[in-house]
Amino acid sequence: MLANASLLTFLNLPGLAIVIGGTFAVTLIKFRMSSVMSAFRLAMSAAFTDKVERPTELIREAGVLAMVVRKEGILGLENHQTGNEFLQKAINLCVDGHPPELVEEALAQESQQMAERNEVAERVFRGIGESAPAIGMLGTLVGLVQMLNSLDDPSSIGPAMAVALLTTLYGAFIAQLIALPLADKLQLKGEDESRNQILIITSIRNIMRGENPRVMTEMLSSFVTPDQRTGLAPEREA
Repeated sequence: MLANASLLTFLNLPGLAIVIGGTFAVTLIKFRMSSVMSAFRLAMSAAFTDKVERPTELIREAGVLAMVVRKEGILGLENHQTGNEFLQKAINLCVDGHPPELVEEALAQESQQMAERNEVAERVFRGIGESAPAIGMLGTLVGLVQMLNSLDDPSSIGPAMAVALLTTLYGAFIAQLIALPLADKLQLKGEDESRNQILIITSIRNIMRGENPRVMTEMLSSFVTPDQRTGLAPEREA
C-alpha cells in the first residue's frame, strides 16, 4: 500500500505549518532565542561533524606530555599542538606560567560552562519532542472542526480530514525521529565531553606536579574499561 502511494499524499502544507509553527512558538516561550539557536548549532554539530576523542587517545597523549615535561620542563610544551581544544587550552595555560590552582580553576569553569550549554541544548530538543505531538493533536482538532463545519460540502471534507490526520503524523515524526534522538545524542556527547574534560584536568594536575608518566597513566586508566588498558603505558625513559 505504501509502495504504491505517492509521497505527496503525506504532504499537507497547512497541517505542516500548524505543527512546525506551533512547536517553534512553544519552544520560544520556554527558552530564549539565543538558547534555541545555540541548541540547533550544537545538535547539527553533534549529529554530523563532531567527533569526541576516546579516553584511551587522551591518556596516551597525556603520557607523552608528561614525558616531555619531565625531560624539558613545562616550556617543552610550548610548540605542542593537539586537536582537542580543551586540552590545547590547558597546555597554553601551563606554558603561560599560571599557578596550578589557577589552571585547574579555569579549566573547571570552562568545563562547567560547556556542560551547561549542552544541558540547555538537550532540554530544548526534549521540549520540542514533548510539544510537537501535542501541537499535532491541536491540528487534528482544528481539522475535525473544519470537517464538521463542512459536512454540507463533500468536496471540502477530504482536505479537512487530511489536516486532521496528518498533523498528528507530523507531530509524532518530529518528536520520535528528530527531536528526541537529537536530545539523546546531545546527552551522550555531553557525558563523553565531561568525562574527557575531567580526564584532562586530572592529567594536567599531575603533569604540573611532575608526576611520573607511568604512575600517572596507571591512575588515568580508571577512566577506561580493563580491556582498553593494554598499551596505555608510555615507553620507559631512556
